[in-house]
Amino acid sequence: MSVLIKPIITEKMTADSELFNRYGFFVNPSANKLEIKEAVEATYGVSVEKVRTMNYGPMRKSRYTKTGIQHGKTNAIKKAIVDVAEGDIIDFYSNL
Repeated sequence: MSVLIKPIITEKMTADSELFNRYGFFVNPSANKLEIKEAVEATYGVSVEKVRTMNYGPMRKSRYTKTGIQHGKTNAIKKAIVDVAEGDIIDFYSNL
């Protein structure tokens, strides 16, 4: 299974990447920091200085309908914020 699922492309992460050379990724929940570092370096050809991870649990929701209460939850996710070395950039929009 792949370590990197997809990059986080939001207004906040775009500003972070321009100012501080930090990029965000949704990653496999079982991946550790060393695996994330190796996957980013192999995929994008940059040198990674630091990796920070965050685990988000599922959000539980319920709603009231004609047939009764419906319970559900979202999926648990793991995010990784990767600091890239000075001078290296990751271009998510290139068509290579």
